[in-house]
Amino acid sequence: MSTHSIPGFRIAAASGLALLLAGCGLLGNAGPQERGAIYSPDIRVQADPAWPAVDWQLSIAGATATRMVDSPRISVRPTPSELQVYAGASWAQTSTDLLETTVLRAFEDSGRIGAVARSEVGIRPDYKLVMDVRRFESDYAGQAIPSATIEVAAKLLYNRDQRVVAARTFLEAVPATGTGVPEVVAAFEQALGALTVDIVGWTLTAGQADAQQREAPL
Repeated sequence: MSTHSIPGFRIAAASGLALLLAGCGLLGNAGPQERGAIYSPDIRVQADPAWPAVDWQLSIAGATATRMVDSPRISVRPTPSELQVYAGASWAQTSTDLLETTVLRAFEDSGRIGAVARSEVGIRPDYKLVMDVRRFESDYAGQAIPSATIEVAAKLLYNRDQRVVAARTFLEAVPATGTGVPEVVAAFEQALGALTVDIVGWTLTAGQADAQQREAPL
């Protein structure tokens, strides 16, 4: 097995990711020569005045992602065919946990919904939000400066019969102000904040439209 490195990155060719992860752990913890930096975004978003106030309850299912995406390592894509990670830097949580935590907090802080919780918490939800993280990476996309790119496929289900009320894919790409990890992390914070606003607003609007339709007299 062979690897190569450039300053600031630890390389893993996309075709060899599974071998690297299962084999010699090159994507593991920072070595003795790396000073590990752990980033823990604390993102709070403002409620949009246009969001409806609802009286139904919502559960947030555990977000899913592929093995490489659902990682505390900070991924970077220098070319379309390569996926790498920043050496000596990581998130405090996996990408799915970061998304769940940020979205849950936004619902709670919005004042627009009476009860919202993760699925494992014992509420009796009317609706369930399901999210799949497709991308959570710093993407150069042919540019000199990368963009923090987050893509999430979301479904809103009516919990009683698991009917799909609405489905949508959300994508945010925020250019960093530089190539350094702190600049990239700041771009991720902006992207995750904007994505959260979109997801929360869409969920409240789609759920309320469905609730009103169900309650309308025949």
